[in-house]
Amino acid sequence: MARKKKKNSRFPLVFLGVILIGIAFIFSLNSLADPVPKNDQENAAEMTQQAFIDYLAPHAEELQKGYGILPSIILGQAILESDWGKSTLASEYHNLFGIKSFGHSKKVTLDTQEFYNGEWVSIQGDFRVYDSWEESMDDHTMLFVNGVDWNPALYEHVLTATDYQTAAQALQDAGYATDPDYAAKIISVIETYQLDRFDQ
Repeated sequence: MARKKKKNSRFPLVFLGVILIGIAFIFSLNSLADPVPKNDQENAAEMTQQAFIDYLAPHAEELQKGYGILPSIILGQAILESDWGKSTLASEYHNLFGIKSFGHSKKVTLDTQEFYNGEWVSIQGDFRVYDSWEESMDDHTMLFVNGVDWNPALYEHVLTATDYQTAAQALQDAGYATDPDYAAKIISVIETYQLDRFDQ
C-alpha cells in the first residue's frame, strides 16, 4: 500500500510570517514619511524649524480661506512670539502668540518683556492657556476678526492686507506688541524662511 504524502504544514506559517513582516515594514515607512508628531506641544523641543513650519502651515492656510489672514503673518508671528514653539508659554500652555488673558478665560501668569519709555522692562502678565496650537491659532485669527472691546476694527487692516509687509506694519500700528521694531522683525522672519509661499 502506498504511503500518503504528508502535507507541508509549515508553509502557511511561513506565509503568515512574511505577511506580518510586510505590514510592519509598511507601518515603519509611514512613520518615516510623517516625522511631525501629532502631539506637537510635548515634542516641541525636538522639532526642527522646518517641522514646526510644516506642522502649522496647513491650518494657517485654512484660516486664510476662512478669514483672509495671510499664513505668512500667522507663521511669522508664531515663530517670533514662541521661539519656534519652544517658549514656556507655547510648549506648556500652547499659546503661540503671547495673547493676553482677560475675563474668565483660562490663564497663566508669567514674566514677560515689554518696551516702555524707551527701554525694555520685565513685568508679569496674564496669558491665555489653550488645549492645542491649533486652538491658539484660531483665537489669534479671531482677535483680528473681532478686534477688542474698545475697538472692534482695531486689526481690520491686518485682515485686508494683500501682502505681508502691509499686514506686518498694520500689526505694529494697531499696537499688537510694544516692540518698536515689531513689523521689521516679522518681515525678516517671513523673508528668511520664505513664508509668503503659503499666501494665496
